[in-house]
Amino acid sequence: MASTPMIREDTVTAKVQYSLPPKDGSRAIAQTVADPVTGKVEKNMEQDGHEGVLIENIRGRENLYTLDNAGFQFHTRPTQLAANDFQDEKKVKGEYYAESTELIKEFTGASRIVIFDHTRRLRRPAHFESSANHRQPVAVAHVDQTKAASITRVRRHVPEEAENLLKRRFQIMNLWRPIGNPAIDWPLALCDYRSVDPENDVFPVETVFSTYVGETMAVKFNPKHQWKYQRGMTPDEIVLIKCFDSLQDGSVAVFTPHTGFQDPTTPPDAPLRESIELRALVFYD
Repeated sequence: MASTPMIREDTVTAKVQYSLPPKDGSRAIAQTVADPVTGKVEKNMEQDGHEGVLIENIRGRENLYTLDNAGFQFHTRPTQLAANDFQDEKKVKGEYYAESTELIKEFTGASRIVIFDHTRRLRRPAHFESSANHRQPVAVAHVDQTKAASITRVRRHVPEEAENLLKRRFQIMNLWRPIGNPAIDWPLALCDYRSVDPENDVFPVETVFSTYVGETMAVKFNPKHQWKYQRGMTPDEIVLIKCFDSLQDGSVAVFTPHTGFQDPTTPPDAPLRESIELRALVFYD
């Protein structure tokens, strides 16, 4: 694959929270909801925070980064929903899912999209993420799905056609958008896949949700990682994030590590970040 574009001067330094696998060699396991009293999330792996990580603002140079080469892709495309509409589950699952399906088809050339869930996030300082209905920005580098979990998703959400669909190329993709205000507070950083060692930089984590057990990937520190963001993403802007691609011949990005981070250039009076991400199965003929 081609080399990563050179970092430009429009770059901040920030802390990125990485992870370390269990020291005893056991399988990594993590709960997704914090204890409502202590705020702790049960897990058997260690966090590995690194200060001074370079995160480049690529605004104005978004065309250099695509789903195929970097694993993510920015677009400007307003939504028909008002900010308050995102609190209405029926409108999100009806109107927003429908318009997002067409967006993903347009930008990927896929023949079929199955959106299987979404998460609305609102940063609340000093609040615990005590339920699935109160989600904060994720502040640790991760990938949403492993290969095994991606295959399970197909079998879970389109069981009647799963075996045929799994014979062709498919992806899992997130569509991420700010709500109400630009995402200046705790923006989203994405790691260019060309800077990732997929064999050594990630490890699977058994992730325990309230209704099922999934498998995500945690990310280990690598000084070669190239982190990018689009400063001040507005509600009219989206980013597509590749979580998995069944095409793994070295020609395209397979996944995208990503994390929320504290941007040191954020004004103290910036609105707290609110965002929504959809998760979709993406199928090709």
